[in-house]
Formats: sequence, C-alpha cells, structure tokens
Amino acid sequence: MKFYQNHWDELAEIKRELADRDWFMGTSGNLAIRVGTCPDTFLVTASGKDKRKQTEEDFLLVNGNGESVEETNLRPSAETLLHSHVFAKSSAGCSLHVHTVANNVISELYGDEGRITFKNQELIKAWDKWGEQDSLSIPIIPNHAHIPTLADAFLPFVVEDRGAVLIRNHGITVWGRNGFEAKKLLEACEFLFQYQLALLSINNTKANI
Repeated sequence: MKFYQNHWDELAEIKRELADRDWFMGTSGNLAIRVGTCPDTFLVTASGKDKRKQTEEDFLLVNGNGESVEETNLRPSAETLLHSHVFAKSSAGCSLHVHTVANNVISELYGDEGRITFKNQELIKAWDKWGEQDSLSIPIIPNHAHIPTLADAFLPFVVEDRGAVLIRNHGITVWGRNGFEAKKLLEACEFLFQYQLALLSINNTKANI
C-alpha cells in the first residue's frame, strides 16, 4: 500500500460522486488533494482519462510545481497549476475543477461584471453566511488559453483556505480545508448557478406574456 493510499481513496470517492452527476463530460475537469507539506505534494487527476471509470492510473503524485515525483507515463491535468497555487497560498486540503453547462452560462452572463453575487439564498450557508444581509460573491476571470497566464489571473483570489473562482466559458475551481468541504462548496455553487438560470428563464417568460 502506498503511503498516500488514504488520500487516493478519498479523492477517488469524490471523483465517483461528481462523475455520477455527469460533471466530467468529454474527460474535462480535474481534482487534487494535498498529501504533504514541506515540501508540498498532492495527488492530481491524470490528463485525458475517462473520469467515470475507476482505475489504478486515475491520479499521480506531483510536487508543488505540478511535476510528477514518481516514475510514470501519466501527465497531470492541464489546470494543475491552479491547484498548485491553491496549495501554495493557503492551507486548503482539496481543490476541485469542473466544467458544467450551468457554470459556463453563468460565467458568460456575468463575465463583464467580473463576479456574480448571491443574497437571500439558503445555500450560501455552506460558506458560513448565516446573516440575513450576508452575500456570496464569486469572481469571474478571463479564459486565458495560456495556462500560466490563467494561473496569474487566478492567483489573487486565493486568499483563504476555501474559495471559488469561475473562469469565463471554461469552468469553476473550488477549494476547501478538506475533501468534504471542497465538495460541499462545489455542490452549493452549482445549485446556486442552476437556480439563477431557472429564475432568469421564468422572469423572461413573464416579461413576454
């Protein structure tokens, strides 16, 4: 058994749950979980794999720069540098990146504003927003094809051990102090996005009656 087997099993279970939601279409998306510090090491999904399947090649161990630390033919996912920034700039334990129709459409609708803000929504409590006047704002950054440039745009928003950033017409990256929290926050975000799109559709229908 590898020394990081428990981390592997935890990340595999998160991958299975998200795959059951069809959040990995076309092999998109990537997941990471911190294994160690001093130096930073983490498991990250291998590039180009069908994430609906469970195999012995689903993840690889990388260092803080996203470089494999074991002999392997696998390549880390394209956005591994985003996870590297999360683990370098916070004490987060898990970082998740998925592409869904809802988060892509929301990022386009509100992309010019640079963020989307939710108020008076029950699920912002996932972020410990309990007050009646509390709000949750999720930043939206441009979808730079050059990953280091994308990572530079992403980095300023890694200021806490949990957070979320939308990439316009690309997807969302969410991180938390552990795997459970990261998944919870991702689920809450996706609920809020779907709610917002449903509300906009209803309001548009009413306006045309």
